[in-house]
Amino acid sequence: MLSYNFKYELKLLLRSRWIQLLSIILLVLFGFSTYNGLQKIEKREKDIADAHLEVKENDIMMLKLLDSVERGMQVSASRWTIPTNPMAVGNYRPRVAAMDPQPMAFIATGQGDLFTHYVKPKVSGDDFALNFAEMTSPVQLLFGSFDLAFVIVYLLPLLIIAFSYNVLSAEKESGSLRLLASQPIRIHSWVLQKLGLRFFWLSVLVIGTLVLVFFAVGLNPFSDVATFLGLIALVLAYMLFWFAITFLINLWVGSSAKNAVTLLGLWVAFVLLVPSMLNQLGNTLYPMPSRTLMINEMRTLKAELSERQDEILDNYLRDHPEYAINDTTQSRGFYHRYMASQKLVKEELSPLVSAYEDQLKKQQKWVGNLKWVSPAIIAQESLNEMAGTSTRDYEHFRRQVIGFAGKWREHFLPFLFNNQDFSQKDYTNLPQFQYEQKSYASFGAIPILLLISIVLFAVGFLFSGQTKKAGMLSSS
Repeated sequence: MLSYNFKYELKLLLRSRWIQLLSIILLVLFGFSTYNGLQKIEKREKDIADAHLEVKENDIMMLKLLDSVERGMQVSASRWTIPTNPMAVGNYRPRVAAMDPQPMAFIATGQGDLFTHYVKPKVSGDDFALNFAEMTSPVQLLFGSFDLAFVIVYLLPLLIIAFSYNVLSAEKESGSLRLLASQPIRIHSWVLQKLGLRFFWLSVLVIGTLVLVFFAVGLNPFSDVATFLGLIALVLAYMLFWFAITFLINLWVGSSAKNAVTLLGLWVAFVLLVPSMLNQLGNTLYPMPSRTLMINEMRTLKAELSERQDEILDNYLRDHPEYAINDTTQSRGFYHRYMASQKLVKEELSPLVSAYEDQLKKQQKWVGNLKWVSPAIIAQESLNEMAGTSTRDYEHFRRQVIGFAGKWREHFLPFLFNNQDFSQKDYTNLPQFQYEQKSYASFGAIPILLLISIVLFAVGFLFSGQTKKAGMLSSS
């Protein structure tokens, strides 16, 4: 019976042009989304390269200025920008702290629409006020990016629904179901075989299309076999979930129209409503402290500290005797007092910043604990992690940038407090940022999706007896 179903289903799909149509649709969707993702990565790489080029050109000018000053020549530059002043170097010659795109970053834009891929920390900046956000169109944020993850998570389920919503109802409505009733096979087994064959052909088309598209855009999917196989396994597991849903609906609902409406309702629920509800509930249960309040408190605190900067500077020098070897307090100016007060500002605002970050972590944990409610969330997060554009990736990048900002600031403090000029020989010792990618287990979602699918198939087998009607493939 299985071999007969295989031949019959293949002829049916070919004659109805479903396989041809799906091949064209998948090729267009996967091709355009991959190309679009690569364009975004190319723009990111160009932005980072331009930032590095700007730093390189500024460094050339800085070295020329330093050489002229050290030779005793007159220079046409503002006094506060001459690089012999260490604070001028720290503020006007910052390094680029960049998050280079990962090899599979084109798969999912993830948080890339919200956060920048590079920052230039300065000595006079605040760690907690570093700007990681990009100026992004709200319309684009509303509709998202047309990347490969969008096609897989949002559009592929719709193709599965259109491909399999009427497997049983079409036979019933055409009158051929009564002819099949004489065959020694249960209704759920027959439907499972039909859907299994469609899952097989759609899987072949998806895998073949992905390989073809990757080669067409100049990517070798076999250069990183483990990641590519992980991508294929994740897509197949996500597809299996939707075929399990169609299996249940075909058994329980009845007519083709009702099947289509029910499946589309489930698509809206799992892909749109559940993620939105979890996000809103997270915001309600763990509301974020006002960022405006944090900025106002920061300004108020800085205003209060500015009135007693001399006292703060004395206390700072008392805690750092290496900066007070010589009694040169008379020559200390704005930056001496400012840098001394920065540590106190950071300590005073630490509880408020921690509350902001703690609430954000609670929201993320809330979504993480309940993401199994929607396989769409599981698939999206896994694709983001595979691409290196997940929330955890950008949080990891942020922590590294904050650490580098502190290192950059600390590098210039001895120059400042010892009244030491910055020279050409000090240029080679400037700190450089090196992003360290942290890998996350993105394949853990596959067993979860498989488990959910198995449970759905089991439910279909256990309760399929409720759908049996006289003369319709009753038990053998």
